Amino acid sequence: MIQDAYLEDLRHKEDELAIEYLPAVRAMAYRLKERLPSSIDFSDLCAIGTEELIKLARRYDETLNDSFWGYAKKRVYGAMLDYLRSLDILSRASRKLVKAIDYEVQEYMLIHNEEPTDEELAKKLNESVEKIHDARIASSIYTVMPLHDQLQVGDEGAALAEIEREELVAVIKKVLSKYKEREQMIIQLYYFEELTLKEISNILDITESRISQIHKSVIQKIRESIGA
Repeated sequence: MIQDAYLEDLRHKEDELAIEYLPAVRAMAYRLKERLPSSIDFSDLCAIGTEELIKLARRYDETLNDSFWGYAKKRVYGAMLDYLRSLDILSRASRKLVKAIDYEVQEYMLIHNEEPTDEELAKKLNESVEKIHDARIASSIYTVMPLHDQLQVGDEGAALAEIEREELVAVIKKVLSKYKEREQMIIQLYYFEELTLKEISNILDITESRISQIHKSVIQKIRESIGA
């Protein structure tokens, strides 16, 4: 009976710990949602993050970790990314179409300095506007994923699986070294500072379309460097 009361009190304290950091989870979900298309629901990201937070609070050992949020932050964010992976977004559009769109967007921007509309791409690629729209959503969702995830999309996955993490890091550094300092800064701000395209645009005074173009160019160069 005493033991049951002790366990109940312990569970209550653990849940209070989770409740304390709910605002941090909401802020994390909001920041991630800012970088995603409108089809991804903010409340879904919050729910996934909250569920993971509660699980972590109930198995948290303060004797092993000084800071609960320091222990939980990366895991909560990882749970949100896992949710995005579970959507299987590329099933809605062929890998070939995603690549074709990326190519046409780059070609169009060289001439017009802005991205084409879904309608213009549909006409160019002889596809429905709906398929183009879904493919662009799939592509935009993957841009928030770690580089390792992005490099495994499509046929490049097999090539990536054959190289060690250290080698991949070396390849990324080599590719980035060939870009101008401002372009390197874009990758730094997007992946490590986790800023939105709009925020980067305001900081560096570059259009969001140009930032997106540079990002896709870096990913493609890395793929080519690993033999994809």
